[in-house]
Amino acid sequence: MDRIMIVEDDPKIYTLLKEQLEKYGYKAVVADDFDRIADQFTQIEPNLVLLDVNLPKFDGFYWCRQIRQISTCPILFISAREGKMEQVMALEHGADDYITKPFDYEIVMAKIASHLRRAYGSYAPKATERSLSLHGLTLLPERLEVSLADQSLELLRKESLLLEVLMERYPRVVSRDRILEKLWDENHFVDENTLNVYVTRLRKKLKDLGIEEAVETVRGAGYRLKVTWADVSS
Repeated sequence: MDRIMIVEDDPKIYTLLKEQLEKYGYKAVVADDFDRIADQFTQIEPNLVLLDVNLPKFDGFYWCRQIRQISTCPILFISAREGKMEQVMALEHGADDYITKPFDYEIVMAKIASHLRRAYGSYAPKATERSLSLHGLTLLPERLEVSLADQSLELLRKESLLLEVLMERYPRVVSRDRILEKLWDENHFVDENTLNVYVTRLRKKLKDLGIEEAVETVRGAGYRLKVTWADVSS
């Protein structure tokens, strides 16, 4: 079931959207803390985001940028602002579509279905798709998906980048500096604990696949991937 995150502060609109989404078989989750939209996104791990422009504290453009740092999932703006500049800004900040209010809910549902197909379904790019495999563990970076045997799960963008660099360098140790460079190519300060957070999240995701203690901390050096799972490819 696809998860849709609704970031909208008008109770009437988000209630109707939620009802329509559930009617079409989606799982709809309404954001409830407008100071922590990015954190809620990480917790929900939605397949698509419906995002208003006018929000308390920070506007939708700000949150679109924050989400784009950790995910490539479709983002559809829903806004009463009809100006060309707002629509241009939304697309430049990483949005995939812009729907003006008042909107026809049937059209909104059709657009959601279309973007989900393009991102994950029958229209998703398949040619020259990159994949990394290691003893039966397969990472599909473009899909943000990792699988082992008949199980698969979604990763956040930085979780995928972290696993990618560890798999590429296996069985060597990858320095913290190399990982930080891979995950954050912008020239800005990254708190020391930030990488620890993503290592912990990746370990939890791998544990969900039944993989224990695969990401090893090498004190004073960095991290190394260990094959602690059964090779299902042989």
